[in-house]
Amino acid sequence: MDTTLSIRIDKDLESLLNQVAKRTGRPKSELVREALRRQLSIESFQQVRNRILPFAESQGLLTDEDVWREIS
Repeated sequence: MDTTLSIRIDKDLESLLNQVAKRTGRPKSELVREALRRQLSIESFQQVRNRILPFAESQGLLTDEDVWREIS
C-alpha cells in the first residue's frame, strides 16, 4: 500500500523541481521520491560510519586514503 506525504517547499525549490521535471520528462513525484531515497541512504551511511569510526581510529584508519590502502 502506498502512502501519501504532503510537504511544503519554497518557490525557489519548486522552480528547480519544475525545471528538472520538464527537462527530464520525469514526474515531480518520482524526482522527490528518488531524492528522498538518496538522502535517507546518506543518513544511514553516516550513522553507521559514526558508530564504527572509533574502532577504525583505534586501528590507525584516520582517513579514506588509509582505508583504501588497507583494502587495495
